[in-house]
Amino acid sequence: MEVTGTLKVKFETQKVSDRFQKRDFVLITEANTPYPQFVSFQVTQDKCSLLDQFNEGEDIRVQFNLRGREWNGPQGVKYFNTLDAWRIEKGGAAPVAATNATTQTQNTAMPTNNAPVFTSSIEDNDDLPF
Repeated sequence: MEVTGTLKVKFETQKVSDRFQKRDFVLITEANTPYPQFVSFQVTQDKCSLLDQFNEGEDIRVQFNLRGREWNGPQGVKYFNTLDAWRIEKGGAAPVAATNATTQTQNTAMPTNNAPVFTSSIEDNDDLPF
């Protein structure tokens, strides 16, 4: 999965155990809407250093895996989700192949008449609801 947004905050790396560390960060998506979304991600192990090259307020693109787990506690069963980031890039970076394909499509497109063509009349009676 992939999402683009603005880096709101990045936290320090937390050493959970001798063999596991994680680092959380928050991305603002849909910033130009009345209800921006503040989405929390995490990076783990050697990926914790990925965030060092980015500054808060910078637009980034995050590729991540959605993880879920079940926990049986004294109050009953609870479910937790984690957005586990595995690649972080500058937000404006576009894959070269996609850029070339777009340019090629624009150069080879032939002008067309965009007016819709209707071949039926109101007297046509079919069973379709649309």
